Amino acid sequence: MRRNNLLRFEARSTASFPRIDGSKRIYAIGDIHGRFDLLVNLMNIICEDALARADHRQTCFIFMGDYIDRGEETAEVLETLNRMAEFRSKHIVFLRGNHEAALQHFLESPANAAEWLDFGGLQTLLSFGIKPPRFGAGHKDLERVRDELASRVSDFGPLLGALVNVYRSGNVVFAHAGIDPATPLEDQSEDTLIWGHPRGLVDQPIKGIGVVHGHYDDASAVSRPGRICVDTGAYYSGILTAVRLDDETAFLSTKD
Repeated sequence: MRRNNLLRFEARSTASFPRIDGSKRIYAIGDIHGRFDLLVNLMNIICEDALARADHRQTCFIFMGDYIDRGEETAEVLETLNRMAEFRSKHIVFLRGNHEAALQHFLESPANAAEWLDFGGLQTLLSFGIKPPRFGAGHKDLERVRDELASRVSDFGPLLGALVNVYRSGNVVFAHAGIDPATPLEDQSEDTLIWGHPRGLVDQPIKGIGVVHGHYDDASAVSRPGRICVDTGAYYSGILTAVRLDDETAFLSTKD
């Protein structure tokens, strides 16, 4: 396993960013993509940070989706998150990412969703010790892979059953791929929340509402007046980032 040798912490006072529920302190963790090593290290950083801030606020964790694919340790990531999901705590939220949606599509119809394998799925198969299908595989080989994978992920029922498309606290909305600024919050489509919308990457998607999302990887966390992105491309950059929201906005990250 890789060893992490650099920790980063940056606090940014952003009074203008919309506020979450005043009874909560939220840590939103960006796209993990099979980087179990970074997940463990970042959670240690977050827990230390939370313990140093004992007050009336309830600590909450929001995982922003895309837990799987591309990185080499998807199985370990899912095992860890599933143990958290088993607590069924209202203070731990698991958002559905487009990679989880693609995996589900493959399990339902492998022949119609074989592109998932080139979308990061091969690394997920290997993390479970599943032999990938042959090049140009037919239905039978794809179904063999689907059946083996379905058997492995059946152990993660608590996590997969807990996935939601959107979460809101106060005036802040959390969705894996953000929102469509031209659509009321209650009418946002699942496709937009999971896969994104071309109009979503603006500084202030909806006046008075803050949006926290992942999905669009960048070299560092993106902080705008009404939008925060915490996807820092963990699987290739070696950087996993979270944002803490309470009376200020702070970014915590770890790098391998």
